[in-house]
Amino acid sequence: MGKASAIRIGGRRVGPTEEPLIIAEMSGNHNGSLERALLLVEAAAVAGAHALKLQTYTPDSLTLDVADGDFFLDDADNPWQGRSLYELYQEAQTPWDWHPQIFARSAELGMLCFSTPFDLAAVNFLEDLGSPAYKIASFESNHLPLLEAVASTGKPVIMSTGMATLAELDESVRALRAAGCKDLILLKCTSAYPADASNSNVTTIPHLADMFDCQVGLSDHTPGIGVPVAAVAHGATVIEKHFTLKRSDGGVDSAFSLEPRELQALVLETARAWRSLGSPTYGPTESEQGSRVFRRSLYLSQDVKSGETLGPHNVRIVRPGHGLAPKYLRVISGLPLAKDASRGTALTWDLLEK
Repeated sequence: MGKASAIRIGGRRVGPTEEPLIIAEMSGNHNGSLERALLLVEAAAVAGAHALKLQTYTPDSLTLDVADGDFFLDDADNPWQGRSLYELYQEAQTPWDWHPQIFARSAELGMLCFSTPFDLAAVNFLEDLGSPAYKIASFESNHLPLLEAVASTGKPVIMSTGMATLAELDESVRALRAAGCKDLILLKCTSAYPADASNSNVTTIPHLADMFDCQVGLSDHTPGIGVPVAAVAHGATVIEKHFTLKRSDGGVDSAFSLEPRELQALVLETARAWRSLGSPTYGPTESEQGSRVFRRSLYLSQDVKSGETLGPHNVRIVRPGHGLAPKYLRVISGLPLAKDASRGTALTWDLLEK
């Protein structure tokens, strides 16, 4: 698997030698309330998230104000079924005049804050706010003018890969790098809402890392935290999950968002998964040294006089492990004891007659 160098987003290092960067995606879960948006920032910080992410757009920057035909969602399996695209984006947008307060509150709480821009005006706006990085959504990965604008800022770029073919990803990555992107992180993503774990294919992560010589993480829309933990085991350096205060409060993304305690578990368990990776190791680790005493070894199972021969009748393989290794039972069978020894004595070479 590729071992891309660590990069910096704001003051935080991100890379294979660091705990995974956990991004709490607010999206539209503010439910149209700045007060709730700021509560989400605070809850994400308490849960231990390292970054908060917004989406910066207006309905007009994404679609047309048309309520039928191609612009109407009539798929029964779609969580936003029965609405027009314009109506959906109107509800889900994070007003631009909220951004400064959200950025400031995140900084006060020690979290990074950045956003997903959806047009060139959003990029310029976020530059004025000092965004430390940019996220490209899966649905925008073919928007090469947007990618070029983001790359030209010189900031790190995190791009989701949902739906994209390998050829399309290659085109997008080439466009980013040609426009000045030096620090790139791709996120394995399944663009279904919610997604099923069986469609996550996290084994793609090391393949992406090798193909594009960059860090790879996960943008996850499955319930729970199992898939992110698996992703970290396959080398993910970044995990992005949608986040809400309470799913029962509703909201455009609530069905596939984590609640605060779940986000806290995500932070803890992905860090634990990362720490477990280590490197190929055999023999006792430092923490195991004290446990070696509980291995089996050879002990006298009855009192034995000097000169009396040893064997299974008076030697047993038991715990603890202070005696000779069990493999020596056949070697010592029939040999005489050098001196009297009582039941429960660990059998060692110095107890045997030379």
